[in-house]
Amino acid sequence: MALLITSPFGSSSTGIVVLLLILTGLGTSSAQLSENFYNKKCPIVFKSVKSVVKSAVAKEPRIGASILRLFFHDCFVDGCDGSLLLDDTSSFRGEKTAAPNNNSVRGFEVIDAIKSKVEKICPSVVSCADILAIASRDSVVLLGGPSWNVKLGRRDSRTANFTAANTGVIPSPTSNLSNLITTFQAQGLSVKDMVALSGFFSIFQFSTSPFHN
Repeated sequence: MALLITSPFGSSSTGIVVLLLILTGLGTSSAQLSENFYNKKCPIVFKSVKSVVKSAVAKEPRIGASILRLFFHDCFVDGCDGSLLLDDTSSFRGEKTAAPNNNSVRGFEVIDAIKSKVEKICPSVVSCADILAIASRDSVVLLGGPSWNVKLGRRDSRTANFTAANTGVIPSPTSNLSNLITTFQAQGLSVKDMVALSGFFSIFQFSTSPFHN
């Protein structure tokens, strides 16, 4: 079915790409990441991720913004390591119920569906952290935003950091402007970066418009 949305980004596209590239580098060494990381071990990974994201966004366009929110909330706590995706265990408390995440982040079922599909094709090869990074890029593109090359090779965290997630590292929905600026600056992000990311959420989080790829 052909679907269409007009891109709202305009001249801010470059700024959004820069912002998301900064996010993908949080807590990682850029020298360890590569766009070709899965070329031999799982060459179909990009196609597999995109197919699930495209189906999810077709059913509910605002899920694209939710996936991007998952990514940025994950990256703000100890880097982009997939720790936000972990449930509570007997040895640690997950980040999902931390104040900035509880009743705020959503879309876990989409990432689970992608992981399940990828595992059938390439068992024990692609990390959940990389899946989330790719899904975030695809979500932005499907909603009419800019594209960028995703560097891969992240390892999944085996634990979560509820304390960090719950003590101001992630901007709270109730944060005032001063707190928001400080929180983003702590991650090396500017006010312009903050506005670009917030603008994406504002446009698409409650959108019911269909998309075009």
